[in-house]
Formats: sequence, C-alpha cells, structure tokens
Amino acid sequence: MVNQIKDTVALANGTRMPWLGLGVFQVEEGPELVNAVRTAIVHGYRSVDTAAIYGNEEGVGQGIREGLDAAGIGRESLFVTSKVWNADLGYESTLKAYDESLCKLGLEYLDLYLIHWPVEGKFTEAWGALEALYEAGRVKAIGVSNFHVHHLETLMKYARIKPMVNQVEYHPRLTQTELQAYCRVQGIQLEAWSPLMQGQLLDQEELQAIGAKYGKSVAQIILRWDLQNGVVTIPKSTKAHRIAENADIFDFELTDEEMRAIAGLNQNRRVGPDPDNFDF
Repeated sequence: MVNQIKDTVALANGTRMPWLGLGVFQVEEGPELVNAVRTAIVHGYRSVDTAAIYGNEEGVGQGIREGLDAAGIGRESLFVTSKVWNADLGYESTLKAYDESLCKLGLEYLDLYLIHWPVEGKFTEAWGALEALYEAGRVKAIGVSNFHVHHLETLMKYARIKPMVNQVEYHPRLTQTELQAYCRVQGIQLEAWSPLMQGQLLDQEELQAIGAKYGKSVAQIILRWDLQNGVVTIPKSTKAHRIAENADIFDFELTDEEMRAIAGLNQNRRVGPDPDNFDF
C-alpha cells in the first residue's frame, strides 16, 4: 500500500520510481513554472515529468535546482522524466535529442526517458537509441508513452530491453483495463497522464459523494484511485495550494466497492489524441 509521498515502485530493472509526481504539460517557461517545480519539491514531491515538445525543460531545470537547494536534498533524491519528440525519432536523432534535453535541464542524466508517441515506422529505431543510452549508463530507465497493446507487441519484436514504463492517458472515464492487464503481465509500469481529465471530472456527483465521506476533493479521490490501482500518477498544477492538496492523499484508503464504482465511470473517452489516430 502507498502510504506516503516518498513511496516508490520498483521498475523491472529495480530502479525506484515515485508513485506521485508533478506534470508540467502546457506550463510555459517563466517564473510560474520555476515556482511550481520548486514548490512541489519543497512539499515532498520527488518526481518531475516534462518533455522536449513542452518547450519548458530549461524552466524545469531551474525549478529543480531551486527546489533541491530549498529542500536540502541532492539530485539523487529526485526522479526526472523527459521524452523524445516525434520529429526526432531515429537512432542518431534520438541520441542528439537526449543530449539536448539534458543540456536544457542542466542535468547529467535522466531517471526515465520515453518515446513520446508511437509514430509508425519510426519508434523501433528510436528504441534502439534508448537501449544504447541505457546500456551506456546514461539513463536509469527507459520506456514509452501513448502505446497501445499492439504498439508494444510490435516494439517487443525488435527490442532487446522491454520498456519499463508506459505513460498513457488514464482517468475514471478512460480506465484502459486491457492495456493495464497487458502491462502488468509484461512487467511494464503504467503511468497516468491527465489523471484528472483536465478538470472535466471535478463536478462528477459520485466522485463528489465519495470525497465528502473522506473530507477530500474529487481530485484527491481520483489520485488515490490511481495509486490503489497500481498506476503511477503525475497531476499538473502551478498553484501552491493545489500542489499541496494533490499530495495529501496518503491518510485514507478507498474501499473495494468505491474502487469498482469509480472504475464503473469508464466511457473509453479521451481528452487527448488516440494513439492510433494522431497527425503530429
């Protein structure tokens, strides 16, 4: 059971990944971003997730440095993720993209590097680059993002190393049960992006009722549901009180009945693109 913010899950290679992290999708470079990352680290977050396409790696890096200083901890205490963008999917171009991300972040290594989207005909070559980075000890773990089961099956035909993480859209309206079951069998850790469905679930009556029982917000109920489902989660916020609230989910536990009720809200509905149908 996940009982505190610093709790971690062991990935297939033994690397420890925090269950809860801060996402920074759609947060632009600037003081708001730097302050959000710094605040999260001070509040006990030990995982930060960004991507090359977000265009904010420099600010994330600044926030990390300020946060580590303020919290009095070292780089080794933090789990940092970034992702290679579609335009850079290729062997040499992926290696170059990794170096560029490190440079912008001001870091010597990443804890997790992901292929951002399964661009047909490109992701297998890029995976070879991730394997090379991993085998050279330049990254602690490697994985993918937005991969359906069939994308993973295709990748496995070429891969020498299995992806350790699959980061996908995951929330009570998109429970991805088949994908989660497959990942569990394969030893691939599932991670949720947009766990709060970009705010679209905050008025949901059943979630509000469960929240009222525990004195928790709908967001806190959903994030707790993620963790009890064995899914790593990275809610995004730039507001200090929300960052703190999102982390205040370790003093209660949902019942089996409540877990099933929340799963029952599934409509296979996405707020982001379908990995089988995207054009970027």
